[in-house]
Amino acid sequence: MNSSIKVVILPEVVDYFLELASILYDKGYFGFEENAIKYARDLFKDISDNLPKMHKRIPPKYFEKYGKGMHYAIYKRNKNTSWYVFFSIYHVNNETTYLVRYVSNNHMIAKYL
Repeated sequence: MNSSIKVVILPEVVDYFLELASILYDKGYFGFEENAIKYARDLFKDISDNLPKMHKRIPPKYFEKYGKGMHYAIYKRNKNTSWYVFFSIYHVNNETTYLVRYVSNNHMIAKYL
């Protein structure tokens, strides 16, 4: 029997991605709103499609407020910005689920890593 792998993203993380394009555009990181939307959409898709293939790390205790026994992966987007995706891994029968609990970038959380 083959095992399956899926990525599930908590609703509050999905909400963050829905707001991310507006935040990036409003703060002037992108000159065009369409580019900010594409950036947020591409990051979300990359996480959804590739999280199980990424190198997993153990986060510092600070991040336990988002869940115990988590891992994180780093998505480098450009020379200035890396995104940190915090997740739990569950194995039930022949299915592995990556549950994304929190996402942030180096500008916001570098001091905690």
